[in-house]
Amino acid sequence: MNIVSKLKVGVLAICALIGVASDASAGNGSVRIRIFKAGFVVGGSVGEGTLTYQGRRYPLSVGGLSYGFTFGASETRFHGTVSNIRRPSDISGVYAQAGAGAAAIKGAQAVVLTNQNGAVLQLVGEQTGLIVSLDLSGLALGLK
Repeated sequence: MNIVSKLKVGVLAICALIGVASDASAGNGSVRIRIFKAGFVVGGSVGEGTLTYQGRRYPLSVGGLSYGFTFGASETRFHGTVSNIRRPSDISGVYAQAGAGAAAIKGAQAVVLTNQNGAVLQLVGEQTGLIVSLDLSGLALGLK
C-alpha cells in the first residue's frame, strides 16, 4: 500500500470515529404526557407534559388533529422515553401516526413515534373514557 492510500484510509477512519462520536452525543430523556382527545369524524387533542433531560425538567405543550372514524372522548396518561436528542428542543415537532383503537372506561396504549428532528418517543399509558377510532393523526409537541 502506498502512502497516499494509507493516508486516505487514515482520514476515512478519523471521519468514521468523528461520526460515531457525534451520534454518541445524542441523549435520552424521560417523558410524561397527559392528552385529552375528543371527536366525531374530525378529532382534536390537547394536553401537557414534562420532559426530564440531563437532570432538568422542561414543561411540554401538546396538541393535535385526527381525521377518519373517530367517535367519543378520552384521556390518556403516557410515560416513557425520548431518545436521539441532543438538546431539549429536539423533542419539539410533529409526530404522525395511523392507528386504530378503542377504550370503554379503561384501555392500554403503546406507541412509538418519530419527529422531523429524529427524536423517537416510546410511550405506554392508560386511556380512560369512551372512544373508538380508526384514523390518521398528528401530534405536535413543543417546549413551553
